Amino acid sequence: MLNGFKDFILRGNVISMAIGLAVGAAFTAVVTGFSTAFITPLIGLATGSVGDFSSAQFSVEGAIFPYGKFLAAAIAFLITAAVLYFGVVVPMAKVQNRFAKAEKVDIKAAVRDCPRCYTEIPAIASRCAHCTSEIKPDPEALEVVGLPTQR
Repeated sequence: MLNGFKDFILRGNVISMAIGLAVGAAFTAVVTGFSTAFITPLIGLATGSVGDFSSAQFSVEGAIFPYGKFLAAAIAFLITAAVLYFGVVVPMAKVQNRFAKAEKVDIKAAVRDCPRCYTEIPAIASRCAHCTSEIKPDPEALEVVGLPTQR
C-alpha cells in the first residue's frame, strides 16, 4: 500500500504540479504586493481619494461593507491575469505555432457525390470510378491539396 503511495508522489507530473503551485503562489504574492504598493495608490490619486483606498468602506444600518479590499483584490487579479496572458500564454502560443508540424492532407478525405450515378467519389476526382463519366474537380479541394485548378 505504501509503495503505491510512494510511486504516486514520485511521479513526475505530481512533482511538477507541486512546483507550479508554489511558483504560482509566489508570483501571486509579488503581483499583489506590486498592486498594493503602486497601482492602488495611483488609482486612489486619480479618483481623488488620497493614496490607498483599500480601507474604504460604507455602512448600512450598522453593517460595514469594506469595498476597498474587494477593489484591491480585483485589481491584483486583473494585473495577474494580464501578466500571465501577455507574459506566458501569448509567447507559448507563438512558440507552439512556430514548431507545429503541418498536417498531411488526405486527398481522399474530402468526398462528394457523382452528379450522374450519385456514388461517393473524392472531391478532386475528374472521372467517376463507378460510371466513368467526366466531372470537374472541386476547386476548393484542389487548392487544399495544392494541385492547379482545372478550367
